[in-house]
Amino acid sequence: MVKLNINLKDRSYPIYIDTDFNSIGKCIQSAGVNGKIVVVTDSNVDKLYSGKCVDILTASGFEVYKYVFEAGEKSKNLNTIKEIYKFLIEMKLDRGSALMALGGGVVGDITGFAAATFLRGISFIQVPTSLLAQADSSVGGKVGVDFEGSKNIIGAFYQPKLIYINVNALATLPERELKSGLAEVIKHGIIADRSFYEYIEQNLNKIIDLDENSLQYVVKTNCMIKGKVVEQDEKESHLRAILNFGHTIGHAVESVSNFELLHGECVSIGMVGAFKIAEYMGMVDKKVTKRISDTLTLAGLPVKITGLDIEKVYEQMFYDKKIRNSRLTFILPKDIGEVIQIKIDDTELIKKALADLSV
Repeated sequence: MVKLNINLKDRSYPIYIDTDFNSIGKCIQSAGVNGKIVVVTDSNVDKLYSGKCVDILTASGFEVYKYVFEAGEKSKNLNTIKEIYKFLIEMKLDRGSALMALGGGVVGDITGFAAATFLRGISFIQVPTSLLAQADSSVGGKVGVDFEGSKNIIGAFYQPKLIYINVNALATLPERELKSGLAEVIKHGIIADRSFYEYIEQNLNKIIDLDENSLQYVVKTNCMIKGKVVEQDEKESHLRAILNFGHTIGHAVESVSNFELLHGECVSIGMVGAFKIAEYMGMVDKKVTKRISDTLTLAGLPVKITGLDIEKVYEQMFYDKKIRNSRLTFILPKDIGEVIQIKIDDTELIKKALADLSV
């Protein structure tokens, strides 16, 4: 087992990276959780891992309940949160209780938001089972739901008590979901660590084939990169914004596509869009843009979308949470391993880059 720590003073927490779920009970006890635990999961993950986790937690002495919602981004709304609240009241949870998010990014976001707001905040535990969640969304305390077609527009910063990652849970992940998660893995290399990006380039096949050692290294490195950023800027007042590389365009594409595309697929498209903007601004050479595009393609990710509605995507970007004074803010690359935040008012430049993303 590998253990990392996210250092946020009284909100600090450990990340455990293991190859099974066997130690989850002991790790939760070590975090000081001793009340009721409600395992929140979705209809896909429930069939795979909830029984095993509930059994381990019960054997560890916890009083355990389970809440299951329909899998998919379309469940990430206030109606699902309302139903979770009803269940928690029915189960008589108190402030000593905890919610455990067992699943991918949607499960983590929903569970974390419910925990942040129920009884003004109870403990929650992240047990991510998708690559996207293990490498990115479970770390950092961003929780929330979509609303009226806009991604993550309602939410909070609420840190978990701990994160427990079983890398072998990825073995049951559909191939498309695994590749979607690779977008966030590649993103971390682009924004902060050129050598890690090069490792991904050289080991894509091993990662996709679920080589255990490669997965542990990838997840550990991603958690370290994101953890360091979060430690310096927990609530995204400056540095943490770099983690949104590819997301300004990506979230807009995701919303306009009515969430038919997976999050990582949209981030992939958004990263290429960010490189295109940077290329047109003279910040990066087109050879670098092609290198990134080729890596994403080899990872099985889209870099363009058929019939992209440029006007709709452009307008949707103004619902982005990084908007200040109605000005679009982009995270743009200076090189692989280095990005900067820039406000852009040039509508034609942005639309030119968006046009490059359409087939």
